Amino acid sequence: MASSLVSTLSSTLSRLSHFHKPSLHFSIKALHNSKVHCKLSRSPSRFLHTSFSPQFLSSTAKGQNNKAMGQEELVVLGIETSCDDTAAAVVRSNGEIMSQVVSSQADLLAQYGGVAPKMAEEAHSQVIDQVVQEALDKAKITEEDLSAVAVTIGPGLSLCLRVGVRKARKLAGIYALPIVGVHHMEAHALVARLVERELQFPFMALLISGGHNLLVLARDLGHYIQLGTTIDDAIGEAYDKIAKWLGLDLRKSGGPAVEELAREGDANSIKFKVPMKQHKDCNFSYAGLKTQVRLAIESRNIDAGIPVSSASDEDRRVRADIAASFQRVAVLHLEEKCERAIEWAMKMEPSIKKLVVCGGVASNQVVRARLNQIAEKSGLKLVCPPPSLCTDNGETLPLLLGVCIREIIFFHQLWFPTTLLCPYFYFRCNDCLDWN
Repeated sequence: MASSLVSTLSSTLSRLSHFHKPSLHFSIKALHNSKVHCKLSRSPSRFLHTSFSPQFLSSTAKGQNNKAMGQEELVVLGIETSCDDTAAAVVRSNGEIMSQVVSSQADLLAQYGGVAPKMAEEAHSQVIDQVVQEALDKAKITEEDLSAVAVTIGPGLSLCLRVGVRKARKLAGIYALPIVGVHHMEAHALVARLVERELQFPFMALLISGGHNLLVLARDLGHYIQLGTTIDDAIGEAYDKIAKWLGLDLRKSGGPAVEELAREGDANSIKFKVPMKQHKDCNFSYAGLKTQVRLAIESRNIDAGIPVSSASDEDRRVRADIAASFQRVAVLHLEEKCERAIEWAMKMEPSIKKLVVCGGVASNQVVRARLNQIAEKSGLKLVCPPPSLCTDNGETLPLLLGVCIREIIFFHQLWFPTTLLCPYFYFRCNDCLDWN
């Protein structure tokens, strides 16, 4: 459980301190004592609030509501603003989703042909208070009933991330709540454990979204080995760009729009080259494939200014062929790299039984079907969260916290008397919890 970041929660959940790269030393015997001592490799230089210190944590714990762990479920508010949607959810630590609210920026995406960071930040700032309040109202609770706040701290657009972090810090400061900073992609990977109860570590995870392609060996909570990532563009970004070039309706986002049009086309009509065919690693690249598609569109004189809904039958057929041909190669690239990563992971952890595919692109049915074949070929079972949990939303953050809490408690078959240790993600995040 000694991971790159440790979040310490008191049994009364009065405060949480944010530490960097700790080295944790404890024994099972120590867990039965009234305190669990963490030896840090270096003293934390910053806290989420000036009063967020271990001394303050212990002194205020006695004056709080004394929500005894094990006697009452934790109630966690999650805030997600990593990209273009503002989301919040309230979830119990048993996985019950009490409420979820999402404010979409679909109109902005259509207006600017993609995410414009500054415009997205302004949109987040305008609705964040309303979204959080609506989530609390739908859950029929107030801030006083919360046990903690979970917030995305990265990766993502820095301008957008800081809107959510500021809101979380404000709530924490006013209501004496701990903040748990969550890595965006870990939330996607581990949310699968809530829909696949038999999913146990270790497992393989493929995280695919608009900004990320990650192949990860998940050995334990907070212990992840990155086997591959994108060296330029992610598959979701490629889908979005091609949707724009084909004149598709971006209000439903590029991925679903391309997938829908591709059903009408011939996937073998255009012979795009599979990226990185000669590279015997697990990394991805979609920049070159995007260029191939752009050139194919230009050579066929397709006018993106004419929506596909208004195009002639022949023009629509050509666009559908391009969409289908692109999707075939884009997913084939995923297959090849995923198959190699599974082979590598099996050498490190022969007990792997599951392949988890998550992130926004995991809602694509072609992706699911093709990767299911790869999983079966390797003797693994494919696990995909439902589409509602693949996309970015406020649910994933508190759900992740609930998973962490239950995993530690039930793994050790103990209740920690005064502290609870939450493991963290190895991948580096933006240090945005220190943003003002």
